[in-house]
Amino acid sequence: MRLLRADVAVAAATGTVLQDVVAAVLMTAGAYSLVLFFDKLTKRNLIEQVGILLCVLDSVEARYFAAIVPLLNCIRLLIYGLSLVTDEGLIKSVTRKGKPEELLRGPLYYVLVLLFCVVFFWRESPVGITSLAMMSGGDGFADIMGRRYGSLKLPYNRKKSWIGSISMFIFGFLCSIMMLYYFSTLGYLYMDWGRTVKKVAVIALAGAVVESLPLSEIIDDNITVPLISMLAGSLVFS
Repeated sequence: MRLLRADVAVAAATGTVLQDVVAAVLMTAGAYSLVLFFDKLTKRNLIEQVGILLCVLDSVEARYFAAIVPLLNCIRLLIYGLSLVTDEGLIKSVTRKGKPEELLRGPLYYVLVLLFCVVFFWRESPVGITSLAMMSGGDGFADIMGRRYGSLKLPYNRKKSWIGSISMFIFGFLCSIMMLYYFSTLGYLYMDWGRTVKKVAVIALAGAVVESLPLSEIIDDNITVPLISMLAGSLVFS
């Protein structure tokens, strides 16, 4: 009987790991296909900049399988950023000036932060989730809105606009709430939403303030925004 139970346990564990391997392979293929798809759109001038990631796996080791996706993207950015291989579509889609070396700054920092959050925070931590939401949703929309409607500049940073900072707060807040709600519906998080909304507002405000400061020439926003979000999140969710 004990041997039978042990065999069942081993079979279940093997099945879970196999499921994660298959999910990781499919997700990697899907993510790469999406990148190629958006590169095609960029070449036709239909979009400017796009970043997408989705990983949902099941076991304890799942975070490491999920980390394969940003890890491969890190390698990809290094290869193209160092001009070992050229890809005009990729360079145009994720850089501002169309220079390969730009891939080694903002885009690479973005993927490294994503890799860090996947491995060290994963889906059970509201700190990691809100940090990614502020970096992708908040900072992403701040850049879009600032470029298009940012004529009214901030008095302490002429490279940033009021609409950009406001968008950073609003969309960072909304993306954080939506991602937290999504993971809570899957059972990975249990939130007191009355308090959570206030805590996320504090994180969004901290991220918006840091993003508005004249620091981007020294430290990239893809570093400062998630770092301050992690710090604020660690304080409010502790």
